[in-house]
Amino acid sequence: MAESTIQQHPLRGWDKPELDLSNAEWQSSSRGLGDVQIAFVEGFIAMRNSGRAESPSLIFTPAEWGAFVSGAREGEFDLT
Repeated sequence: MAESTIQQHPLRGWDKPELDLSNAEWQSSSRGLGDVQIAFVEGFIAMRNSGRAESPSLIFTPAEWGAFVSGAREGEFDLT
């Protein structure tokens, strides 16, 4: 199999640490039916796809998380 030629580089302005999520306590929606899980780790909020837990997690600062949640509550991401 040929090696990938894609190289990953840190994003410019990326000021978030590499978090160890191996012992994170992941939480699902209140009903446990959601595809998204979150964990609070070292002052950051990690979000992952529960169906593909091995996939990379998104990392938010508290301010970014607050903006995301506010936008979701206001319907900013409603595609219907």
